[in-house]
Amino acid sequence: METMTDTGTLNFSWSQAMVAGFVAAGTTDAVISPGSRSTPLALAMLRQPRLRCHVAVDERSAAFFALGIAKASRRPVLVLATSGTAPANWLPAVIEASQSGVPLLLISADRPPELQGCGANQTVDQIGLFGSHVRASHALGTPDNGFDPAYLHRFAARAYEQATWPHPGLVHINQPFRESLLPLADTAEAEIPDSIRVAHPTLQPAPEDIRDFAIRISGRPGVIVCGEMPALREDGKAIAALAKRLNAPILAEPLSGLRYGDHDRSRLCVRYNHWLSNQAFSEQHQPEWVLRFGTFPLTRNLQNYVGGIRQIHAVVEPWPRWSDPAHRLTHLFRAEPADVCTALLAESLVAAPGGWRQDFAEQEVIAAERPDAGHIAAMLEEIQHATPFFIGNSLAIRQLDSLSGSGEKAIHFYGNRGANGIDGNISTAMGIAAVHGNVVALLGDLTTQHDLGGLALAQGRNAVIVVVNNAGGGIFDHLPQRELPEFVQGWRTPQQISFEHAALTFGLGFGRADSIDDFRKTLRAALAAGGPHLIELQMP
Repeated sequence: METMTDTGTLNFSWSQAMVAGFVAAGTTDAVISPGSRSTPLALAMLRQPRLRCHVAVDERSAAFFALGIAKASRRPVLVLATSGTAPANWLPAVIEASQSGVPLLLISADRPPELQGCGANQTVDQIGLFGSHVRASHALGTPDNGFDPAYLHRFAARAYEQATWPHPGLVHINQPFRESLLPLADTAEAEIPDSIRVAHPTLQPAPEDIRDFAIRISGRPGVIVCGEMPALREDGKAIAALAKRLNAPILAEPLSGLRYGDHDRSRLCVRYNHWLSNQAFSEQHQPEWVLRFGTFPLTRNLQNYVGGIRQIHAVVEPWPRWSDPAHRLTHLFRAEPADVCTALLAESLVAAPGGWRQDFAEQEVIAAERPDAGHIAAMLEEIQHATPFFIGNSLAIRQLDSLSGSGEKAIHFYGNRGANGIDGNISTAMGIAAVHGNVVALLGDLTTQHDLGGLALAQGRNAVIVVVNNAGGGIFDHLPQRELPEFVQGWRTPQQISFEHAALTFGLGFGRADSIDDFRKTLRAALAAGGPHLIELQMP
């Protein structure tokens, strides 16, 4: 005869089995926002010794924090919230993670079916809450007596795989619980099941397609353009080797991972924003082909240059997404960058005419002669080898693109470039610090104000947040809105926030600088001291 278990113990045992399944699949981190209905899962996570748990009271900040962990670790992170409006606060991070290919496992606790649609407290329709932004959505039933743990183990493995392949992203799991929510009986520690061996295919370009493409570009002037992509050592080396064989310049953005490191950087172009504004040069150096890796370029000059290449426009994209906002695509390789480069190098490629790449190199030299004693140069010089550097959106990322230069020091650049929003940037940076052990972040004043709650996650971390205070939305100074009579009120929006008070409220060290020399000293002191710091850089 089947023995009935009290509801609280049943809920907890069910949750234990599910969490054990996620751990077996490879999950190492969970971000929990406190709540009542989510208690069984929160308790199961907190009592799972193989799961590192982080508690963040603000669900919006929690989701971006988890996004940062997943960006840095490249594995799915569990995110838990209670019922009602709590999971709705995940939406901005959900959109960012979906568009940037970051794996997250979202678990929203819910009321049971009998409390839906009848005015019960803290109850909303959570099924399908995130629409097309998730890779999969699962509406589970309430825990049932006599359940088979193997079901939940396999369910967790399935959800984990959906979040990682073929296109990393989010999986939403809605889990209703009946009360009571606390176990009445002692429960044994959950046994971690054996991992399911999942073998994904290796995407290799078809030899005939590679041969045809090699014939089309061999001996002709072209460029390699690299947007944001995972900073894999083998990709950088392979792309550099292909550029050498083709005598092609590499126009690489900071988030490509190619600007810094010990790979061959001799064909890199990192100051293209300076010389692509020269219309005469651009018109005289129109490539006959472009080979793109990663996302589409972020700055207007490079976007326009790449979008004007009409003859051969090739993209290497292993994920099932379409990256062609200029509508110029002629070739698409569904394969890993290093594999495409290796396959092309096996063909009889002829280099472009000798003067082609040299012209780009000369422009780089001229642009490099312009002295840059700005805050970005100071930060890149002061930070240590292998430091993660998070860059905010809007004006900050564009300034980094123009001014970062290149070097042998390994610097891991991160940014939220999926949807390019200025929300959640502090929280994401703190998630990156949770993995790497430290982080340096460069943000605008409005970006910082958007995520002040994220400063709570900086406590106890080696994190230096640099806020460039240029009195509001500086990016709009470069846009047509600046001519409007309502410009200051509706777009520039200067704020009166005290960043010193914000830092002190959340227990961060604070420094202020109004010159580059002062900034260097303040930054150097913060890095040497360790712990969390916020530095306000006053810009005219």
